[in-house]
Amino acid sequence: MIGRLNHVAIAVPDLEAAAAQYRDALGASVGPAVDQPDHGVTVVFVDLPNTKIEFLHPLGADSPIAGFLAKNPAGGMHHVCYEVDDIRAARDRLVETGARVLGDGEPKIGAHGKPVLFLHPKDFTGVLVELEEV
Repeated sequence: MIGRLNHVAIAVPDLEAAAAQYRDALGASVGPAVDQPDHGVTVVFVDLPNTKIEFLHPLGADSPIAGFLAKNPAGGMHHVCYEVDDIRAARDRLVETGARVLGDGEPKIGAHGKPVLFLHPKDFTGVLVELEEV
C-alpha cells in the first residue's frame, strides 16, 4: 500500500537557522520558506537525492507546531510522510485495521498541493505518519 518515503518533517524553533545549517554545513539544496495557513505552519523543503526533509515552523499561536515546540524547545522529528496511490483507499484499509485517522478523516491539500492525511502516532510505534497521494 505505501510507496516511497516522501519526506521526514522536523519541527524547528528557528526556520532560517535550520535552513542555513543544512545549506551551509551540509551543502544541501534548500528551498524557500512557504506559508501554509490551512495547516498553521511555514515550511522549507530540503531536497536530497532520495527524499526530502521538511522543516516546520509555527505560523501563528494556534499552530500545532507551536505546541510541539513548547514540549520540545530545541525542535525535533515531527512526522514521516509516505506516498500512496489512492489516499481514500489507503484510509479505508487503515480504518478497517483499527488505525485512527486524525481530524475529520477527509484528505486535505498539503504543502505539495496533493491530498494528505495524518495517522495517530499511538497506532504506528509512536510516530506521527502522514500519507500523501501521488
